[in-house]
Amino acid sequence: MGDRTKEIKESISELLELPKDIILDLPRITMIGNLQIYIENHKGILEYSKQRIRIYTKNGTLRIIGRDLQIKTIITEEIIITGMIEQIEFV
Repeated sequence: MGDRTKEIKESISELLELPKDIILDLPRITMIGNLQIYIENHKGILEYSKQRIRIYTKNGTLRIIGRDLQIKTIITEEIIITGMIEQIEFV
């Protein structure tokens, strides 16, 4: 998506008071403490182990680091991960 297109979509989002994650196709990430993370609008799993999970999103790779990580639920655009979450970052 070009910079100009992104600017137009952001302006429309603000004007119509629509959530930016829907208009710009961005991930929505919700955490419950450091025990569960819920990710909407992902594009797929790149890596999965008990210590690290990498998820592809429209604006980069989301890396989750922790202990005993498990994917509890995965459907087309939603993932629920549980375990002891120690770090989350976009790379």
